[in-house]
Amino acid sequence: MWLYRTGSDAERPIVLYEYRKGRGQEYPKAFLKGFRGYLQTDGYAGYNSVDGAAHVGCWAHVRRKFNDALEAAGQGKKSPTAAQGVAYCTQLFKLEEQWKDLTPEERQKKRSEQAKPVLDAILAWSKTRTAAPKSKLGIVLNYLKNQCPTLTAYLQDGRIELSNNRAERGIKPFVISRKNFLFANTANGAQSCAILFSLIETAKESKLDPCRYLTWVLKEAPKRSRSDPDWAKTLTPQNAPPDCR
Repeated sequence: MWLYRTGSDAERPIVLYEYRKGRGQEYPKAFLKGFRGYLQTDGYAGYNSVDGAAHVGCWAHVRRKFNDALEAAGQGKKSPTAAQGVAYCTQLFKLEEQWKDLTPEERQKKRSEQAKPVLDAILAWSKTRTAAPKSKLGIVLNYLKNQCPTLTAYLQDGRIELSNNRAERGIKPFVISRKNFLFANTANGAQSCAILFSLIETAKESKLDPCRYLTWVLKEAPKRSRSDPDWAKTLTPQNAPPDCR
């Protein structure tokens, strides 16, 4: 299940699930063909095939990997490098929390003044650290090295977020709910889930009551489909009546 969603600044928020039979790079490349803008993802290389997008990395994944390295050291043992990595990441997130109510322009200025020195420090520091390549610590240090251009890209625009946790939160309802669905383990079931979750999660992002919205859709769809070839477009969350809110 692939998830695509708009950023927090979107006038018309969209949360879209797309079922595909695999996780190859051809799927995001096809879906995002012609897309122009910022594409924030984890470090999965499959997204690199998307042409025309400005790729942005995720600091939540960096922090998570440093935490994994810290836990891998075991109880009673110390990993100064992993602990320092976590501290750097925590500092970046604390700064973003302070700026959450600023305008994108103000946030970008603050990032240039205060976040960039922290970024420069952690990237320079990481180049002085060594670890076995296949160890948890070695993996995160290599991740920092390979993802450096995308991890610093959020400095370019105050609308960009520090992490892609927005997407992580978007996929969570589907992952949890599908355990309760009788036919979610079939291709048709997955496709149906993708459609329903796209409607429900987009409705929630649009400040709609999902139950009221779906009730309206199910009542209107039979009537509109008989006379309007583009009936489905008229039933998207952005077109819902006020009583669906």
